Amino acid sequence: MDKPYSIGVDLGGTNLRVAVVARDGRIVEKIKISTCAEVIDHLIGSIERLFSDEINGIGLAIAGVMNVDSRRITSCPNIRLLEDMHIVDIIENKFKVPVFLENDAYAATLGESVAGVGKGFDSFVLLTLGTGIGGGVIYNGSPLKIAAELGHIIVETGGRRCGCGSLGCLEAYTSARAMIEAATEGIKGGRDSAMRGHIEAGADGIQPADIYRYAIEGDAFAMEILKTAGRYLGSGIASFINIFSPQAVILTGGLTGAWDIYLQEAIRWASENAFKELYAKTQIIRSSLGDDAGLIGAACLTFEHK
Repeated sequence: MDKPYSIGVDLGGTNLRVAVVARDGRIVEKIKISTCAEVIDHLIGSIERLFSDEINGIGLAIAGVMNVDSRRITSCPNIRLLEDMHIVDIIENKFKVPVFLENDAYAATLGESVAGVGKGFDSFVLLTLGTGIGGGVIYNGSPLKIAAELGHIIVETGGRRCGCGSLGCLEAYTSARAMIEAATEGIKGGRDSAMRGHIEAGADGIQPADIYRYAIEGDAFAMEILKTAGRYLGSGIASFINIFSPQAVILTGGLTGAWDIYLQEAIRWASENAFKELYAKTQIIRSSLGDDAGLIGAACLTFEHK
């Protein structure tokens, strides 16, 4: 008889999340820590803390390009040490349960379709907005098994260097990393901004939440960073609407906290650049699961495979 729970792992460039998840998508217990150089030790230690005889399996959702058949991560720009590591074998040998591997955005898309606002749509595009930009597509009720590297469409020919190595990717203009780089480079280049003191004094540098706070307080450069990122994101969303004609574009990840500046600008830009008929049939909404979508989707991978 199948066991009632699985462990879902969502490993991104900024945070590691591990949770016990029930078959209905309910999270029973969760651990969240920052991603660091000792990430593998922390990953295994977190699974150990949550593991029990009632665990059906372990699902790994990791930011990167992977070969699911060989269970290997072939490209992981945000966590290079995982590339070509036998992470599935390591965890499977340790815990003696089935382990499944998927791209984090695909897992978030699956989680949203099982337990989030995505349940209400037969077709939607999900965008994960965080350290990087990921994506996934539900079409006619099922996840499309495609690369869906939506963060790596080219929005600026010959533009900024992306972590993937290409020039001008959406991720290079709209992600948390892109915002941080824009703020830091602008201040170093002499831009007038209240962020200067923060950047010069803080050992950890500035984060998107700080940029948003400065923008709310009236800092023109902070507002410019958020709106510029929003316009590029809106161009990407318009392209996805034109390609997939979804019922919804669902946005999730830490950057959704800047909804009333960054994402409102993206929505405005998308409305002006997508085909009007297709845009009119598409809702652009926030995920109801937030950071939990990837965890739930990762756990669902083990329930899918009996």
